Amino acid sequence: MAGDQLQKAETSDDTVTISSIEDLVAADENSISEAAKKLEISEDEETLIIRMFNLVGDKWSLIAGRIPGRSAEEIEKYWNSRHSTNQNK
Repeated sequence: MAGDQLQKAETSDDTVTISSIEDLVAADENSISEAAKKLEISEDEETLIIRMFNLVGDKWSLIAGRIPGRSAEEIEKYWNSRHSTNQNK
């Protein structure tokens, strides 16, 4: 059966052995849900991000410093996904 075959995924550091296709899919779903959780911004966080952006502009590390558990990259990604302007119109 295809689900029982061993699959290998090589990374730059080492080789990881996956016992089945189902394990590979489950691992991928877990990483996607973790990424989605990190981009979930509460209403209070969004309010703070907007206020800070209006004060300091796109200084993402300064904004992230005011929100525990958030990185500058997360804040910037969130901002760009929610508040980007389409200049091609």
